[in-house]
Amino acid sequence: MQNSFDTILINGTLVNHDGEHTTDIGISAGRITCIGKLTHNNAQHVIDCTGFHILPGVIDTQVHFREPGLTHKEDLETGSKAAVMGGVTAVFEMPNTNPLTTDAATLNAKVEAAHHRMHCDFAFWVGGTHENAGQISELERLPGAAGIKVFMGSSTGSLLVEDDAGVESILKQTRRRAAFHSEDEAMLRERMDLRIKANPSSHPVWRSAEVALNCTKRLVAIARKTGARIHVLHISTADEMDFLKNHKDLVSCEVTPHHLTLVAPDCYEKLGTYAQMNPPIRGEKHRSGIWAGVSQGIADILGSDHAPHTHEDKQHIYPASHSGMTGVQTLVPTMLNHVHEGRMTLQRFVDMTSSGPARLFSIANKGRVAVGYDADFTIVDLKREETITNDWIESRCGWTPYDGVKVTGWPVGTFIRGNKVMWQGKLIEAGRGEAVKFNDTHKVI
Repeated sequence: MQNSFDTILINGTLVNHDGEHTTDIGISAGRITCIGKLTHNNAQHVIDCTGFHILPGVIDTQVHFREPGLTHKEDLETGSKAAVMGGVTAVFEMPNTNPLTTDAATLNAKVEAAHHRMHCDFAFWVGGTHENAGQISELERLPGAAGIKVFMGSSTGSLLVEDDAGVESILKQTRRRAAFHSEDEAMLRERMDLRIKANPSSHPVWRSAEVALNCTKRLVAIARKTGARIHVLHISTADEMDFLKNHKDLVSCEVTPHHLTLVAPDCYEKLGTYAQMNPPIRGEKHRSGIWAGVSQGIADILGSDHAPHTHEDKQHIYPASHSGMTGVQTLVPTMLNHVHEGRMTLQRFVDMTSSGPARLFSIANKGRVAVGYDADFTIVDLKREETITNDWIESRCGWTPYDGVKVTGWPVGTFIRGNKVMWQGKLIEAGRGEAVKFNDTHKVI
């Protein structure tokens, strides 16, 4: 056994492959080197985690940090600070920036801008388009690439591949799992007159459950035809959950805290356009159906879909108001509150935020607390009661739909590759973020 360590975490309740148990964790050179009872004086730093649960670092595979082009809303530094303050150790950032992330140059520019400036580790989705379909197999394997993301329905930004032929041309080239925003664009155009001015509760009427389900059925048929692996983002309907249970051999899917927590019409009455998302927050039937997908294992992972907009953007009269809300900083506390209230187990939370993302996207050395893995930890106090407030939010836009919401369960520490980045609400180590590595791209990296 190694006799000395850079850091030892002592007396924490570890949640890993062999259950929950109180133990120590030794860290050297950014990796986990020992799990078990350790001699505490053989380390440069000893951190007492008594009363806390040590989880594998939370990985949020869907965030929009708006850089480049929209940095008045967010940038890589502010978004990643929000992440680590909320216990998130790595993020996958979306391609609908300005310019779009659709080629090697724009991807590399993001990687260079993020390296040792972002506070958490990172990867970037590359947008799939009609124009770059022929280069997809090379683009998805570049250093720092999370894979290919396709918008079949329009949202923020100008990325859109709405036709089956265009989607098929992309999926014929992918070897990694490709991610999709699944809403039927033709149906959205046909239904635009269902939007009621100044009434954001008409948003889920326009972007109906049928709009999402129809697109997801089309997408799965194309995946079957091409043999491609796909990932459907932010499932918002009970219908999609029921459909996808028969296609898990090819299809993984994500659910979000806001679709699990908020419900229409209450959210629109309380929050107005601040509850406006794509796809929308729907009624109790759909929220219950998504929870059923979580409990039955149909839903694979959690992602925040952190999509910040300024107050000015959100306060435009609907439908001119912008769709999206913050979420990366509140993912852990809102979901831990669901754990506290018995809607999911802590082990299921870990599976959906750590081991699940690592498994789906073949992330190297992350997603588990195990010897040889990166020393990434989300340390939480399951008994701590807090009230989420706008003042706590580190996102540049400075607001959260959960302002004033009381929760039980709170992130108290964020460790990334052995660095204590956040502890008890304070940023300790800034700007250590590095690109996530993937097992199926090692030949490139």
